[in-house]
Amino acid sequence: MAKGLPNLPSDALASYTFAIEIDRTEIAQFSEVSGLASEVDVIELKENTPDGKLVIHKAPGAVKPATLTLKRAKNASEELWKWHEAVMLGKLGDARRNGSVVLKGFDGSEVARYNFENAWVSKISAGTLKAGSNEILMEEVSIVLERLERVL
Repeated sequence: MAKGLPNLPSDALASYTFAIEIDRTEIAQFSEVSGLASEVDVIELKENTPDGKLVIHKAPGAVKPATLTLKRAKNASEELWKWHEAVMLGKLGDARRNGSVVLKGFDGSEVARYNFENAWVSKISAGTLKAGSNEILMEEVSIVLERLERVL
């Protein structure tokens, strides 16, 4: 029977319990996070061999910054809006923050952590308002990152 890598846990991580921290403070609960991604541009170098054949070499280029998308039920807090407003007012020194996405195990312990740096809110949107509806109003927030690192 195949085995995993030695000394590493082989259980799959569940996505149902996670937290968002900004400047080491856990912020309001979100129901969904997407965009935990790392991508590097590909540079293609073309050359001709002495006998005239085209050869394409591929090399790593610049690291593409990630954009996190967070979704939650809209609440009365204005903290995310104030963070976004700092960007709109050109106060980038106030707008750039560090944080983490923390994944938790079944027992609530931390099982994975993604730290991000120099993040700022590029977009906030509220869901559709419908007269007579009893649906929860959802809020979506896009956070642009300069760097994403998995540390656990």
